[in-house]
Amino acid sequence: MLGSWRSDLIERFIRDVADFPKEGIVFKDITPLLSSPEGLKAAIEGIAAFVDPSDYDLVCGIESRGFIFGTALAHHLGKGFIPVRKPGKLPWKTESESYDLEYGTDTVEIHLDACDSGGRVLMVDDLLATGGTMEAANKLVRKIGGEPVASVFVIELGFLEGRARLDVPVHALHVV
Repeated sequence: MLGSWRSDLIERFIRDVADFPKEGIVFKDITPLLSSPEGLKAAIEGIAAFVDPSDYDLVCGIESRGFIFGTALAHHLGKGFIPVRKPGKLPWKTESESYDLEYGTDTVEIHLDACDSGGRVLMVDDLLATGGTMEAANKLVRKIGGEPVASVFVIELGFLEGRARLDVPVHALHVV
């Protein structure tokens, strides 16, 4: 389990941006975290500590900021990486899933051959809000034969109760 110092460290590098991407939304900007060697290292090591690496085979990250943490985590642990992307961005045969989010609707896609049947997958994104994006990504991994083992986040907006939509263990470095 992570000590509170990590949450405090992560919190130091999160910038609030009011009214982005639309009025009434307070965007949690992780750019300062990414530009800090100390912050980025703490984030990767922190999310790596949530789930035993022997419990999964691959890391899946959701476009776009989930790519940053997911690929760094995969590299850190010697795992492969699966991208979940917005429609039309993947060059091979895909499966898609649409979902609602806190300020509209969206769709995500995954390559049909992104993991072997029965592959155990750790799901990674930067932020858990309403849970729609991660719920859709979990569904996609299952559609192609994989099994999500947990979802990990750098930040969770706990007041939105997004974890209630997810049917796997949920972990976050910093809960707002």
